[in-house]
Amino acid sequence: MKSSGTWIALIAALGIQAKALGQETYRGVRIAAEVRCTPYDRDDYAYPQSVESQIIAGIGKIYGPYTGQCFATARETDIEHIVSLSEAHDSGLCSASAATKTRFARDVLNLTLASPRVNRYEKGAKDAAEWQPQRNACWFANRTLEVRRKYGLSIDRREAIAIENTLAGCASTEMVVLECGLPAETRNTAQPPRRGNPIDALERWDDNRNGQITCAEARRGRGRNEGATRPRSVPAIATIATR
Repeated sequence: MKSSGTWIALIAALGIQAKALGQETYRGVRIAAEVRCTPYDRDDYAYPQSVESQIIAGIGKIYGPYTGQCFATARETDIEHIVSLSEAHDSGLCSASAATKTRFARDVLNLTLASPRVNRYEKGAKDAAEWQPQRNACWFANRTLEVRRKYGLSIDRREAIAIENTLAGCASTEMVVLECGLPAETRNTAQPPRRGNPIDALERWDDNRNGQITCAEARRGRGRNEGATRPRSVPAIATIATR
């Protein structure tokens, strides 16, 4: 168990301020454990699909800031609540009026776009202590605090620590919007390194240009390379079709 001195040092490092009656705040957000004071009903937080056009207008394109992905149409995206509806409910909105809950659900300050995979299966209702995006983490952390301050929502200590760890390394909290239609290397999408290059393999061995490498084409390619300097690595991603 941490000593009182350790907790005081940690709180000071995070910029958490103690107020009257022992209440603590972090960057203007009250620190408190989540409480579901009334049952959560998704229907209390209804919003129209038309709000999606406002999100797109704010970003400037159909773009998912969590992954840096551009989309051809809005049908490929989900409307994503940065502070999830159930998280907001348990952070103070459970006692709010019906009008406030509706206003929160439709507030573009708390809305962005994400692919269905990210919105439904990765982030879901997780808070910033449980999930942060691979891109625009600084924007995400700061926006989480902005939303909580606007609606008087609390934040638990784990999330405050996670957000501070992110913001401590941020030069800016602006959303970075990558250019669409450029190769991944140009857009610097920070994809994990891949072994080999399938394009080079197809150029070398796909004689009939059908996008696949047959066993016969691979044997011919090996024959053409006899006597040549052996490459350091064999392309590992090319698709070899068997007949």
